[in-house]
Amino acid sequence: MSFLEVAIVGYGLAGSVFHAPLIAAEPRMRVAAVVTSSPERAEHARHEHPGVRVVSHAEELFAASAGIDLAVIATPNRTHAPLARLALDAGLPVVVDKPFAVSVADAEDLVARAERSGLALSVFQNRRWDGDFRTVWELVRTGKLGRVRRFESRFERWRPVPKGGWREIGSDEEGAGILIDLGSHLVDQAVTLFGPVRSVYCELDRRREAITTNDDAFVALTHSNGVRSQLWMNAVAPQLGPRFRVLGAEAGYLTYGLDPQEDALRSGRRPDDGLPWGTVEPERWGVLGAEPDFTPLPTAPGDYPAFYSAMAAAVLDGAPVPVDPRDAVTAVRLLAKARESAVAGVTVTA
Repeated sequence: MSFLEVAIVGYGLAGSVFHAPLIAAEPRMRVAAVVTSSPERAEHARHEHPGVRVVSHAEELFAASAGIDLAVIATPNRTHAPLARLALDAGLPVVVDKPFAVSVADAEDLVARAERSGLALSVFQNRRWDGDFRTVWELVRTGKLGRVRRFESRFERWRPVPKGGWREIGSDEEGAGILIDLGSHLVDQAVTLFGPVRSVYCELDRRREAITTNDDAFVALTHSNGVRSQLWMNAVAPQLGPRFRVLGAEAGYLTYGLDPQEDALRSGRRPDDGLPWGTVEPERWGVLGAEPDFTPLPTAPGDYPAFYSAMAAAVLDGAPVPVDPRDAVTAVRLLAKARESAVAGVTVTA
């Protein structure tokens, strides 16, 4: 096998905007099947990916999965683990959108199933390929900040009027709320940079009356190496804080704004359209240094396409998957500890 026929289960925002364009841009992959019960989304899939097979239910796809080489789960959070389980049981390698699972037990079960069957399993932690995160990674790796003491990371938005979807009116069991939605990214990035965590503290709030879950969260992680990560998730921030502020013994790094790849994908661009991809204009570069000397630092280009390039190599060539699912189990476990801390009002052991 030298080419992968990919099925995308779920064709809402995640499936149609974040996964399908990246899969279509990967030379060793093709969007071969889409699962959606929406006639409008089905028509959109047929328009964007001529010849695609569209089915209404995942069970129908997995019952007749011949000709499919990889399943991508891009459905609501509560269905991630059950659908990934069905895909693995059908003998398919799987990519699961974040969060990997709503419960630690489900996350551990998926990893065990994949290991028993020898199937590739990965998690779409695309924010590891944000340009600003790649820049921070390089600064930490090369020691240009000195010993890092504090890592601040934010995903903040200004949405005073709720949209009313399941993310805002669902329950913890459904994977609703900003903690699991954006926290899945922020916790993964912190652990990727600074390793194991020994304690967790969390604050959770519901700021808008029309919702039933958290829309304002703060998580503090103390890593085993002494680094303190402070992570903010907020849907009602009228003024946005810096995306990253990293403080080291010799220098700091400060940057504002979000990686441009999400906006590019939402606007209909594809990574293979021949134009520069993931680049950040000089006026949006972060700054590096210590008082009183600061220097603008070019932001590394973002590279979401690298995820599916690595996934193709994992399935076709036996290379490592782009995101180890055990990392995702760690993130799910830390988010569960964060909820426990918020309920108890104390720091808990990780």
